[in-house]
Amino acid sequence: MSNFKPLHEQIAEKLIAELKAGTSPFQKPWTDDNSAGYIVPVNPTTGKNYRGMNALWLGMQNREDPRWMTLKQASYNNWTVEKGAKATLINFVKHTDIRPVLDEKNEPVLNENGKPKTEMVRLEKTVITNAWVFNAEQINGIPEWKAAREEMLAGQTWSPLERAEQLVAASQAIIKHGGNAAYYNPGKDHIKLPAQKQFDSAAKYYATLLHELGHWSGHESRLNRDMGGKYGTGAYAKEELRAEIASLMIGSELNIGHNFGQHAAYVESWIRVLQDDPTELFKASADAQKIADYVLNIDRQQEIKQDMQHSSNPKGLNKDDVISYNETEYKVLAILKGKTAQLEDLGSGKKFKVGPKDALYTSLINARNNTEQAIERHPVVEERALAEEKHTETTYSIER
Repeated sequence: MSNFKPLHEQIAEKLIAELKAGTSPFQKPWTDDNSAGYIVPVNPTTGKNYRGMNALWLGMQNREDPRWMTLKQASYNNWTVEKGAKATLINFVKHTDIRPVLDEKNEPVLNENGKPKTEMVRLEKTVITNAWVFNAEQINGIPEWKAAREEMLAGQTWSPLERAEQLVAASQAIIKHGGNAAYYNPGKDHIKLPAQKQFDSAAKYYATLLHELGHWSGHESRLNRDMGGKYGTGAYAKEELRAEIASLMIGSELNIGHNFGQHAAYVESWIRVLQDDPTELFKASADAQKIADYVLNIDRQQEIKQDMQHSSNPKGLNKDDVISYNETEYKVLAILKGKTAQLEDLGSGKKFKVGPKDALYTSLINARNNTEQAIERHPVVEERALAEEKHTETTYSIER
């Protein structure tokens, strides 16, 4: 019988130990220039960051260099792995596979060089696969990380704080300043922060704001996470864990760090959650990656939304419209001849057709257009200081 533990259990156990010791990625200090103390692990051969639980796991390996790759990837670049170097296990999910192209006789089809042709196919069910990777500190011939990092930053056309401000502005989140508390209120869908001058630096202000923006992403109109947990409950701790992992990723990507000192009060609750269910870390990391992707690409999402609005037909239904009306939602599956729309009632699953002369057709257009106008009129940011609110609702706050 094998004693090998699944990767998620190994990671959970190590993270619990590091949280208790104060050495976890969350608790790494900021650098002297307020840049990120944690850097998301990256594969230098693909140029892509490791994601989700792999990003957290590789960041826990006590390496100064964040670059990781497989033996084969190193060899492609004529780099060599040190003799006796120990690889680190990661998991990744395969959605596609490369398979040989077969003819009608189920024989491989050959290309002009006489080698079998291959094609990329989408898997019906995703497959979790293992891979073994080495850190750049274990590899000979690879350029030094400091030089590679400086070259990467030299090509950056924006400053970290400017980029953070751009993302906050693009989100159109309601942000209220005043008092000493920092939290997101799901019921009222707004963020509350102390005034910026109350923070040690602009970087810490934006790191805190982006943490709360991570919570904000969970609203039902965005990523639709469970935001109903009361303070002190497991559900509350799980949401905070997601936002904290996302803060690591976002702070690293923007090079502004993350303000862990304000979230240290949640360490004990995270430990309890992970001890009760080690698989929670896998789920939390996956959700955190979605949060980071959402926040870091929020300006692009707004551009796409605006483009779709400008290209849509305000006087008619459009393919892929999803419209709330009469306590249900209707999705436009297709636009047929004569502007007839094929609809699906998402509540009942029924599919049917309506034309421009049908009352429902007109009602759906009015419902959609009125909703869009209401969104455009919604206030964006309130800068004036406000009196402290009574905490009668769930809020995802920073303990100070």
